[in-house]
Amino acid sequence: MALNGFLEFFQKGKTFRPKKRFTAGTIRYSLHKQAQASLQSGINLRQVVRLPDGENLNDWVAVHDFFNRINLIYGTVSEYCNETTCPTMSGGSRYEYLWADGENYKKPTALPAPKYIELLMDWIESIINNETVFPVSTDIPFPKTFPTLCRKILTRLFRVFVHVYIHHFDRIVSIGAEAHVNACYKHFYYFVQEFDLISSKELEPLQEMSSRICKD
Repeated sequence: MALNGFLEFFQKGKTFRPKKRFTAGTIRYSLHKQAQASLQSGINLRQVVRLPDGENLNDWVAVHDFFNRINLIYGTVSEYCNETTCPTMSGGSRYEYLWADGENYKKPTALPAPKYIELLMDWIESIINNETVFPVSTDIPFPKTFPTLCRKILTRLFRVFVHVYIHHFDRIVSIGAEAHVNACYKHFYYFVQEFDLISSKELEPLQEMSSRICKD
């Protein structure tokens, strides 16, 4: 299933959070367009995530917009995800995720899934809109903490996949979105695997599913 089809499917009646805008003619603009072009049908997702020859890994990571795609996926199940149905941010009985941001939640705190995901999306949005962290211009260097921060962002986004697949997959199937969500997941999975951006321990909750659908 083409990922551009995924975007068409989920954008109906939905609003993207603000996208990063890269200046035309810059390296990051070109990489962003290349990353978007990889969403066409018939493309081998395992191959398209690879770093283009001669390019910088930080640039390549920065131009991939998994944030908005995963936010859209969660939006399709959010009305079924509330404090009653999902009192914890979990992936079945074995995995529970605690929230901490170093500011309002200094210690890891158990929260209902919708609250955890709301705080997560707001936290990520504030980071990617901070141009000292995610610079739009190549004149501004990435901070030394950029790789570590991206690993943290992607790890937490993966937890949304875990929650949706384990607790709300019936809703995904009922609206005919299974192939679209799987395509987005495969792209994400191949990307984080290619650059070792999420630990194998964090990937464990969906390990069986990943081995089944990620066979490109």
